Parts: sequence; structure tokens; C-alpha cells
Amino acid sequence: MAQNVYEGMFIFDSASYGRKSDEVSGSVNQLIEAAGGEILVSRLWMDGRRLAYPINGQRKGTYWLTYFRIDGTQLAGIERQSQLNDAVLRQLFIKIDPRIVDALVQHAQAGPSADSDETPPSGAVSAMRAVGAGADAPVAAAPVESEAPVESEAPVESEAPVEGEAAVEDAAEAAVEPEASSDESSDE
Repeated sequence: MAQNVYEGMFIFDSASYGRKSDEVSGSVNQLIEAAGGEILVSRLWMDGRRLAYPINGQRKGTYWLTYFRIDGTQLAGIERQSQLNDAVLRQLFIKIDPRIVDALVQHAQAGPSADSDETPPSGAVSAMRAVGAGADAPVAAAPVESEAPVESEAPVESEAPVEGEAAVEDAAEAAVEPEASSDESSDE
């Protein structure tokens, strides 16, 4: 079978990671290697970050980033073993495009820059920047907020035109009226 490169982001229980950091992070590498995978990079991404919401009663998590090569059929086994591991709160696996694997691995090996206070970019975003897409390249569209909340999904039938439609109809009528008045004056 063809082997693919995946990015694995694991959120560890910060208390467990603080007590046994080598054992907790090593357990992830052992899971991957036991399934026949090859670890390309495995490192700390963020330590002791406050979670957006509690996971299993934990309010802080340690993020661990791993790039590995494995047969895609073995990924479900790694995910299941991660769920059974008490130190792992959550995990996410993303298949990496083969064109950007080298750039991602180099970026992950370098780690976050010492003079940067920013959160280090992850995954495809950092790869796009590394391969030259630039910081100005759009990554994702921002959500658009509507002016009025939608109360129901069923369309409402109305006799009156919508505000925007009324303006279009008025403009169309205004454009037609001068022609009609010029035709009347030429007939006289």
C-alpha cells in the first residue's frame, strides 16, 4: 500500500505531561511506530495553553505536533489507541499534500523562532508560507455577519418588493421615462 504523510496534533493533559513529559510524548511515538509508521518530526508545539472549553474536566492542555509516514489503513488504529490513552485529551490527523511535505518537516524541525511572541503556525498555513505563497496569501474566508438574524429557513412570500429590488425598479423606471418624454416631444 502507498504510504502517506500525516500531521498529528495531540492535546495532552498538562498535569500528566508536566509530571512525565518524556513518557507521555514517547507514548505517541510508540503508537505510531507500533502501527508501522515512521516518525519524521515529533515535538512540543505549545505548553500549558488554556483550552476554549474543558475537555474531560481539564482546562489546560499541552499541544504536541507530530509528522509521520504511514499506510492510511493503519490510521484508524492509531486514533483508537490515542482515545484509550488517558494522557491524550484530543487528537487530529491531517493528510499532507506530498508537494509540501519537505517544507513542513523543515519548519517543524526548526521550531518557533525565539524572538517571536506569536503562536507558531501549523499545517498547511505554515507550509504555504514556507514554500513562498507569502503571508498575504488568503488562507480562509472570514465569516460574514448578516445585518438581521434569520428567523426561519422557509422563504416568506410578500407583495411588497424587497428594499434593494425597489431601488432597482425605480432606477429602471427613471431610465425609461426620459426616452418616453423625448419621443413625445419629437412627435409634436
